[in-house]
Amino acid sequence: MNNAPFITTEGFYGTTSIDLEARHLTNGKIFLNGEITSQTADNFVKAFLYLKEKEDPVTIYINTPGGSVEAGLVIYDLIQGAKDMEIHMVCTGSASSMGAIILAGGQKGRRHILKHSKVMIHEPLISNGFGGSATSIQSISESIMDTKKILNEILAKHTGKSKKEIDKVTMHDHFMNAEESIAFGICDDIVETI
Repeated sequence: MNNAPFITTEGFYGTTSIDLEARHLTNGKIFLNGEITSQTADNFVKAFLYLKEKEDPVTIYINTPGGSVEAGLVIYDLIQGAKDMEIHMVCTGSASSMGAIILAGGQKGRRHILKHSKVMIHEPLISNGFGGSATSIQSISESIMDTKKILNEILAKHTGKSKKEIDKVTMHDHFMNAEESIAFGICDDIVETI
C-alpha cells in the first residue's frame, strides 16, 4: 500500500495526477501485496475502516508471500469482525503463508482465485534468528507452538478439514494450484476476470 503508481488525466482544469491506489480505494478495492508487515496491517486497517463507513461491497486482492503472523492476524481479525459487510477476496498471483490464512478466512462463496495463481500453507517459521539461555529458547519454542496451534485451528475452521489433517499438511511447505486450493477449501472458485 506504498508507492502507488499515478495516472495523469487531462480535464477542463488542466492535467491532474491521481494515485491509483486511492482511486481503487474509493471504488471499494484494497490491495494486499508484498510482505505482510506491521505497516501493511496499519495501512489495511485505515483503508478497511474507510470502506466500512461507505457500506459498499469490498474486494481485497491478495498477492503476498506472507510475513508477520501478528500483522496478518490483525487483518484476519478485522475481516472476521465485519459480518455486516460484503467482502470478496481474489488471489492474484500467490497467497502464501499468512496470505493463505487471510484468504481462507474470507466469506464462503466470496473467496476467488485466478486460474494460474497459487496458494501455499506451512507451519510458522522463526524469522529473526534466536539465541540465549535454554529457558529463553524453550519459551520461544512454546510461543511458536502456540502460534502453530492458532493458525492450524483457523485453517481447520475455514476449510472444513480436521485439525489432524491440517497439522499433517502444514509440516512442510504445501503448494496448491487454483483447483487444489478449491478442493482443499481455501478458495471457492476460479475467476477469469477481476
